Amino acid sequence: MIDTLRTDFLVLGSGIAGLRAAVGLARHGAVLVVTKDQPSESNTGYAQGGVAVALGEDDDTQLHLDDTVRAGAGIVAGAAARVLVEEGPERIRELAAWGARFDREDGRYHFTREGAHSRPRVLHALGDATGWEMVRALLDKAHRTEAIAVRSFACSTDLLVQDGRVAGCRFLDEAGTETTVLARATLLATGGAGRVFAETTNPPVATGDGVAMALRAGAALLDMEFVQFHPTALALPGAPRFLISEAVRGEGAYLRNAAGERFTDELAARDQVARAIARENRGGRGPVVLDLSHLDPERVRARFPRIVATCRRYGVDPARDPVPVTPAAHYVMGGVATDLHARSTLRGLYAAGEAAGTGVHGANRLASNSLLEGLVFGARAADAMANDSPLPERERGRGEGTSREADGSPGSVREELQRRCWAALGLERDGTGLADLQRWLEGCRATAPARPRDRAAAEDRNLLDVAWAMAASARFREESRGSHYRLDFPRPDDRFRGHTMLAGGVPRLVDVETPVPEGAPC
Repeated sequence: MIDTLRTDFLVLGSGIAGLRAAVGLARHGAVLVVTKDQPSESNTGYAQGGVAVALGEDDDTQLHLDDTVRAGAGIVAGAAARVLVEEGPERIRELAAWGARFDREDGRYHFTREGAHSRPRVLHALGDATGWEMVRALLDKAHRTEAIAVRSFACSTDLLVQDGRVAGCRFLDEAGTETTVLARATLLATGGAGRVFAETTNPPVATGDGVAMALRAGAALLDMEFVQFHPTALALPGAPRFLISEAVRGEGAYLRNAAGERFTDELAARDQVARAIARENRGGRGPVVLDLSHLDPERVRARFPRIVATCRRYGVDPARDPVPVTPAAHYVMGGVATDLHARSTLRGLYAAGEAAGTGVHGANRLASNSLLEGLVFGARAADAMANDSPLPERERGRGEGTSREADGSPGSVREELQRRCWAALGLERDGTGLADLQRWLEGCRATAPARPRDRAAAEDRNLLDVAWAMAASARFREESRGSHYRLDFPRPDDRFRGHTMLAGGVPRLVDVETPVPEGAPC
C-alpha cells in the first residue's frame, strides 16, 4: 500500500533555493521539504568562493549587470539578470540578519574579485565555506519555523500530473517504501547534474533529479547544452575532484604549465581558462598547476582554510607547493524553463536555483552568481506559489505518475554514461560524437526501469534523461558560444543567438530577452 501525505507546499531539495522558498512559504501554509540525503548535503554546501553582490562602496548593480551580460556570451536574459542584481543586495542583508556570518575586515564586508568581474564584489564566509554557512543559516531559520517540516533520505522519483497540472510527487525512503505527496504547488530545487560526467566537482547527490522529472512530466527545458566546466579541480591521485575556488586566482595565484610558464589570463571567463588548460594538457605541456608560492602563506591559510586542509590531506601544502589542477564539470546553466517568478510551463510546478533555466546565465555563468540566484529566485518562487490555487477536490486523494508501470531493471549504466558524456559532452564537442551519444542514451532510456525501487535506480534513470536532454540541445546548437564549444562549428553564429527550448523532445530557439514570457505557464 502506498502512503499518501498532504501539504500546502512541497519543496524538493534543501539547498539555498529550496530553503529560502520554504521560509517564504511558511507564512502561507504548511511546507514539506523533501531531500534525498541529509538536509545539509547539496551543491550549495560545497560552494567555496562566495556570493556575488553589489554591496561594495565602489560597486553598483548596473556594473554587476554589465559583467553578467558580458560573461554570458550574448544570450543572457536581460530581465532575469536585472532581477538578480537588483534584488540580490536585499536578499543578502536579509540572510545576514538571520545569522549568516559573512567575513568582514575593519567592520565592513570583505569582497574579493573573481574571473570576469570588473570589481571585487564576491562576498565570502568563514574564508572558503560560503555556501556551507549560507545553508547553515537557512536551515537554522527553517528548523525554528513551525510550519516547515523536513523529510530526509527520501528520493523523489516522479511528479504527479492531473489534467496538465502538477499535483505533487512520489518518493522512496531508504527501505524502498513509496510515498505520494499531494500539494497545491511543487518547487523543484534539486540542484545540478554534474554527476552526468566522469570528471566533476559536484557531490554524489547532483544527479539532475528535478530536471529529469520535469522532462518526463512534459515541462519544457532551457539551455541544457550549457554546462560550465570549472578550470581548477584538484588533480591528485586518489583525491576527489575537489574544487579549488576561483577566489584563489582572484587573490593572485598563477596558472603554470610543466615548463613553469603562465599561459593564460587567470581571471578570464571560466570557459576560456578551462579550454586553455585542456590545450596545455593535450599539447604535452601539462600537468597544469596553481602556484601560490609568491603569496603570503599566512594569508593563504587564513583565507582558504578548507582548501588548504583538503590539499594537505593528500600531501600538498598550497602555501608553498604547486597544486595540480584540471577542468571538471561544475554547473549546469540550463534547467527547467521558468519565467521571472519561477513558474514552469506546467501549472502547479515551479523551479529555482541550479535546477531552473531562467536564461540569467546565458552561455557562461559569471562566477559566484549562482548562490545569489538561489536566494533571489527562491524568494520569488515562494511569492508566486503562495498565490497558486488549492487542488480541486477530485485531485486531493489521487495522483497519476508520469511514467509507465513497468519494473525491469538493467544493471547500473552510470560509469559508462559518465565516461561517454565526458568524451562527447565535455569541453569540446562535435556532431558525430553527439549523435552517437544520443543514440546510445536513447537505447538505455528505453530499457530503464519506469518505476525504480531504490535510489540508485532512480538516479541512473535521471542521469540518462538529463544527459539525453544535454546531448539533444548540444547537437541542435551548431555553433560555439560560451561554455558550448563545437569543433565542427568553432565560431558563434548569429542564427543561434537565442535560448534553446527543449519541449516535446524537440529543440528550438526562443527569444534572448524573455525565453519564457510572464504568465505563459498559466
